[in-house]
Amino acid sequence: LGEDELGFEKISYLLLLGEMPTSEQEAEFSKHIGDLRCLPQNFTRDVIMKAPTADIMNSITRSILTLASYDKQALDTSVDNVLRQCIQLIAEFPLLAIYAYHAYNYSELQESMIIHRPDPNLSTAENLLMMLRPDKKYTKTEAKVLDTALILHMEHGGGNNSTFTTHVVSSSGTDTYAAIAAGIGSLKGPKHGGANHKVAEMIDAFKENCADITDENQVADYIRKIMKKEGGDRTGLVYGIGHAVYTLSDPRATILRAKAAEFSKNTEFEDEMKLLTLIEEITPELFNSVTGKSKPLCANVDLYSGLIYKMLRIPEDLYTPLFATARMAGWCAHRIEELFT
Repeated sequence: LGEDELGFEKISYLLLLGEMPTSEQEAEFSKHIGDLRCLPQNFTRDVIMKAPTADIMNSITRSILTLASYDKQALDTSVDNVLRQCIQLIAEFPLLAIYAYHAYNYSELQESMIIHRPDPNLSTAENLLMMLRPDKKYTKTEAKVLDTALILHMEHGGGNNSTFTTHVVSSSGTDTYAAIAAGIGSLKGPKHGGANHKVAEMIDAFKENCADITDENQVADYIRKIMKKEGGDRTGLVYGIGHAVYTLSDPRATILRAKAAEFSKNTEFEDEMKLLTLIEEITPELFNSVTGKSKPLCANVDLYSGLIYKMLRIPEDLYTPLFATARMAGWCAHRIEELFT
């Protein structure tokens, strides 16, 4: 991708159709996504604003299943129809996430209700920022950073929990809406997509228990407490560290680390970036010394994604829904693979 290019739509095309689009194909696909970026009449009022909840992922799941009622071909599992459904859900998902947050923000947090209509001429990242913010304003840099985070979360093979779930459910011959709802249910778990939210909670714990979060000795002492289940959420897990596949490095984390370092420079988030760097550097050795095990560990994508979202002024309640927004394209690609190969 070019330095200023927003590529979520291009990579969605690649995942769904198996090849990079030409300039003409990309333009046509992006326009199609933009045209589909709307919900059925009164859906926001009748579905999303009814029974709002702090659990945005559950709200999205309900919306996905309800959308099946508006699809006259909901149960048709032919390749053309499944592809149509997948593209439409990729287009609609940002609205389901942002509107669910605003409904919760209004109903439960007593804030103002803000519902911006999407702009069909904007990318997914731009629409997310525009619809989220009361003034609709965002910078090109912010859109690029969010677009990068979305791309890095789009797909990660068939072995991760939510994608495997999508494969298994799709193998039964069920409809697209049910398969995607199952994937969402898997992703929300704190050991999967919910880990970025858990990282944010862990960072707050470091701030409460370390006088200086940039001091290596203080950080190391608290990591030991976390591992001994005396700190953090008492699970013994250092969130953002470790991966089922990656041991030396997670390439997604490497990219996000660089983006986070650049984005946080000369801002109020510099110390937090330093803390995350220390956690990445010293946790593997501490794990071996505390547990007596010899296991290679590296940072995973969740360690830095939360800070990226925080710097973009995205509420924590939307961290995992944004992961799901990105992963929709990957789930859809795997559903198509399961059904037709």
